[in-house]
Amino acid sequence: MLQIISESTLTRVELPAEHNPLMQTRVANSIREVGKQAWNACFKDEVEDFDCLLAIEEAGIEGFAWRYVTVIENGTVIAAMPAFITNYQLETTLEEGAVRRFIRRMRGIFPGFLTLKLACLGSPCTETGKPGFCANVPPERQPELLAQLIAGLENLADGQGCSLRGVKDVPEPYASEFAPVFARSGFASIPGLPTACLDIDFDSVESYLGRLSAGTRKDMRRKLKSLERVTIETRTELADLMPRVMVLYHETRSRSEWQFEALTAGYFSGVLGRMRGRSFCTLYFAEGKLLAVNLLVHNESTLIDKFFCMDGEEGRAYDLYYLSWFTNLRYCIEHRIARYQSGQAYYENKLRLGSRLTANTMYFKHRNKGIQWLLRLVSPLFVVDEPLGGSS
Repeated sequence: MLQIISESTLTRVELPAEHNPLMQTRVANSIREVGKQAWNACFKDEVEDFDCLLAIEEAGIEGFAWRYVTVIENGTVIAAMPAFITNYQLETTLEEGAVRRFIRRMRGIFPGFLTLKLACLGSPCTETGKPGFCANVPPERQPELLAQLIAGLENLADGQGCSLRGVKDVPEPYASEFAPVFARSGFASIPGLPTACLDIDFDSVESYLGRLSAGTRKDMRRKLKSLERVTIETRTELADLMPRVMVLYHETRSRSEWQFEALTAGYFSGVLGRMRGRSFCTLYFAEGKLLAVNLLVHNESTLIDKFFCMDGEEGRAYDLYYLSWFTNLRYCIEHRIARYQSGQAYYENKLRLGSRLTANTMYFKHRNKGIQWLLRLVSPLFVVDEPLGGSS
């Protein structure tokens, strides 16, 4: 179990820019300190914006302290990234097997075995970790500002005794564009799980089905017959159903080999409450029983499938994963949303259904150069090798 990091030990820090006396790098304890307008100005058209991050901050997710790194010039926030501090177990991304069992046995004797205090740019609860820049920042200044954000992270990590520093899930093309910045800062890279997206460049489910292979099209038409046995309901609050939703969430999470953060009821209610008009849950009932719930967030151009939680035994009998896929496509078509982002993992199904993958890169650095050399050496063991199979 990850330990809770006491808020009383975390303080706001400011890091003067090396060459520009009018520019500062700041680390805030709450996104409220940055402000909604200032934050969103750096993340224009992002679905997971200020409101989403505030919901995450307020959700009471155990083991994480949230931080927000900003670069301020002449009183204006011109670059920003969320950050977090946690105790990170290095085997988190290892597949289940002899190595993980050995580590668990060792941790029973030495509780801190292979656990490092981590300060990381990005968020464990958002889809990617790209840096945000104000619209009037020219592209040629962005590497300099990213270096300032990294320096802010390092300063925070030093102050909080975090030996391990990271940057989570930087998507392409940002990872390629900023690779020299990470390298100069001493960070090594490993591949993260890619993000699956489907372009909604069709005007009906029938035209979409026509693009799939004959075998997949036949299979999907068969699965869609389950609609006759399922009741679908859309809600913007869960209230009375929250206990059942959390049971489905924990059952789904327990089936995953890679577990990091454990979400709370406050997360689901917070996202729905903070992102009103831009979030909803789709519920799937069979014979009066709630068997699956799908949390989605969106803006005018992108629908993000955040979590699909399903009763593992009963849900598959109704093909609920596939029903949710087509329900979400219909929502995109009806609301003229151009992109359906179905997230990470379970790629075989998503590729089969026409998705494309965007690569993500993770970066890490240990303050001890010897340990950093060792981590570089063994880092291929910790790369998540997502099998192309299965369903949610």
